[in-house]
Amino acid sequence: MPKRILSGVVTSDANAQTVTVSVERRFTHPVLKKTIRKSKKYRAHDENNTFKTGDAVRIIECAPKSKTKRWEVLEAAEA
Repeated sequence: MPKRILSGVVTSDANAQTVTVSVERRFTHPVLKKTIRKSKKYRAHDENNTFKTGDAVRIIECAPKSKTKRWEVLEAAEA
């Protein structure tokens, strides 16, 4: 099964080798037919502490790195 790749914005870089990435998705409500924005936060592995708060990044699924980290930063995204 292919690994998922998501795009988001770094919301926290306080921890060593870890960034928190907020990923927003948009979809149409099935009944109201209104576009809804939902966001979810993922903890991603950042080996060299390269990315700072506000950076747009792409993250990819990986094997568990810790209790909460299942993603790693792939590259900086074009914002």
